[in-house]
Amino acid sequence: MNKADVIGVIDENMPGMSKGHKAIASYIKEHYDVAVFMTAAKIGEEIGVSESTVVRFASNLGYDGFPEFQNYLAQWVKSRMNTIQKVGAKYGNSSQSQIIDSVLKGDIEKINDTLSEIDPQAFEAAVDALLDAKTVYIAGIRTCSPLAEFLSFYLHMIRDNVICLNTTSVSETFEQMIRIDKDDVFVGISFPRYSMRTLKAMEFAGDRNARVISITDSIHSPMCMYSSINLFARSDMVSIVDSLVAPLSVINALVVAFCLKAPEEVKDNLKNLEDAWSNYQVYLNDEINFIDDEPVVDYSLTKDN
Repeated sequence: MNKADVIGVIDENMPGMSKGHKAIASYIKEHYDVAVFMTAAKIGEEIGVSESTVVRFASNLGYDGFPEFQNYLAQWVKSRMNTIQKVGAKYGNSSQSQIIDSVLKGDIEKINDTLSEIDPQAFEAAVDALLDAKTVYIAGIRTCSPLAEFLSFYLHMIRDNVICLNTTSVSETFEQMIRIDKDDVFVGISFPRYSMRTLKAMEFAGDRNARVISITDSIHSPMCMYSSINLFARSDMVSIVDSLVAPLSVINALVVAFCLKAPEEVKDNLKNLEDAWSNYQVYLNDEINFIDDEPVVDYSLTKDN
C-alpha cells in the first residue's frame, strides 16, 4: 500500500467498507481541501457519525491512527497537479488573444455565479456588523492579503478603529488582536489553499465572543466553522495567479453599502480627510493634477539631465 496516495487507498478499500465508512470516504473525496483541516470529531459531526468511527476508518485503511491519515492527506493535497501543469492543460494551445478572452470571460462567469449565489441577508448582516463594531479586525494571508488591505484601506477612510492584521506568525496575530471582544468584528478572508493562520485567528475571535465574518468560496470552506456571517465568492480559476475579481467585487459592495448606511458619518470623515490632504499638501509632489482636462505634472520630481 502506498500511504501517500490517500485517495487511491480509499478507492481501493471502498467496496468492502461499511455504510458509515463509505460516507466518510465520499465526504473526504469530494471535500479533501476542507477535510485536511478538520479533526476526526468535526468530520464525524459533518457526516453524522461518531469520532471513533472516523478514527477506525483511518485505521482500517492501514494508517496508524487519524493523525497519520491526515498528514498523508495534507501531502496528497499539496502534491496535486501544480500550477504550471494546470496552466499548460488549459491554455497550452491558445493564442494570446484567446488567453485574454478566456481569462476575462472566466472572471465574468465568476462574478455572475457570485451574484446568483450570495445570500442577501448575510450581506446585510455583514454591513450592519461593520457599522456597529467598536473595532474591525481584518485578516487575509498570502494571495488574500491584497483583498484584506483593500477592505482595510477604504473602511479606514470612512470609519474609526480598523486594524488590518499584518504578520507572518500566529503568535504575532494574537498579539495584535489581544483586546478583541464582543463589541468587535473580525473579517477573515481565505480561499483554497486555505490559511491556517487566518483560521486560528477566526477561532480566537469567536472564543472572545466577537462577531466573525468570513469571505470565502463555499459553504464547505473550513472558514465557515468559525464564522457566523458567510459571504461566498467564486475564485476557482486555473491560472498562475488566483482570480480575485469576484471576492473583490463583494468587498467593494460592502464598502458602498456601508457608505449608504451611514452617509453623514462617511461625509464628515471624508471632509476631514480632504481638509488634511489640502492643509498638509499630501499630494503636492505625488500625483498628476488635471486643470481644464490638461495634465499638469510636477517637474520637481524629475532629475536635471
